[in-house]
Amino acid sequence: MALRHRMIAAATAGAAAVLTIVVPARAEDPTALRVCTTGDYPPYSVTDGHGGYRGIDIDLVRDMAQLLGRQVRFVPTTWASMGGDFAARACDLAVGGISDAAARRAYAEFSLSYGTDGKTPIVRAGDAGKYATIEQIDQPQVRVIVNRGGTNEQFARTHFPHAQLTVWPDNVTIFDQIVAGRADVFVTDSVEGRYRVRQHPELRVLHPETPFDSFGKVFLLPKNDVATAVMIDSWLASQLATGGVDRRVAEWIGPHATA
Repeated sequence: MALRHRMIAAATAGAAAVLTIVVPARAEDPTALRVCTTGDYPPYSVTDGHGGYRGIDIDLVRDMAQLLGRQVRFVPTTWASMGGDFAARACDLAVGGISDAAARRAYAEFSLSYGTDGKTPIVRAGDAGKYATIEQIDQPQVRVIVNRGGTNEQFARTHFPHAQLTVWPDNVTIFDQIVAGRADVFVTDSVEGRYRVRQHPELRVLHPETPFDSFGKVFLLPKNDVATAVMIDSWLASQLATGGVDRRVAEWIGPHATA
């Protein structure tokens, strides 16, 4: 791991220097970079329904692959099946708003954290004053909805044991359930909340600047694959140092977002 840390440190000195170090080992590889992603977690990763993907992480991976001279092949996965897919080496890395939850260490390594996020409530506009705290949400009459298999479900089961919990099969139509009045609150990542309320003006994301917790966003990397870890971490470090990550985030949720 000392080599990996030295490479990361070197990356922050400048993108050009990093690429000189890491490209020769992999640039001649004709095999496409296989990237697992759920495609249901905008603004990090969202599918167009026809095999294509968009999002912050999708843009970052494409930027990296273009610079490395690699093709990208996206591999569909779900939050519930990601561990099995990754352990079976169905992909070279996984992206899409993945949190650095300790349980994922069982089947993958984590890249450098390229951002920080936290859980915060999404509610109907008329309920914006009702569900701002964990105590207000964790009540028997409150209908909490959550997508299956990820950290949102883990958070809800841990913090809302007294609420009525509905586990929803996907992270796309879940917001329609709140709009329709069939659920009261969904606690998810604040970045997703900021994006979703742009598509659903009937909804509000509560205190996204002060979420309930805080965690890093990472790419999942194969275990015992130092070459891939060095390549990904070095590139991410260069993007963090030069503002590449910030630019991609701003395109999706900034004040003048265009994505």
